[in-house]
Amino acid sequence: FVGLFHTKVGEYTNEEFLVAVKAFENSDRPLIYTYFKDAPISPSSLTTEFTTLLKFQEVLSKRGHFYQRYKDSNDLKHQFSEQLVKLLPQLKQPDT
Repeated sequence: FVGLFHTKVGEYTNEEFLVAVKAFENSDRPLIYTYFKDAPISPSSLTTEFTTLLKFQEVLSKRGHFYQRYKDSNDLKHQFSEQLVKLLPQLKQPDT
């Protein structure tokens, strides 16, 4: 599960995250990656939905879930590729 967030967390995205967490708690799958865009936000574009983002980050922290911040798409690609490199040895199956 990969979640990308910027200014809000939608109801369905939050629900999908909770489904992924429940599945992970039962079987260690799927792996869960969450990324928050760390970019300037115009105050005039902020709505009350921004609180969904803050609450979601609080829930992640309470669960002990580590999330990443990214500056732009290149930074996101770099960080996610680093995660995939770490994951690759677990995905390789022994030759039969």
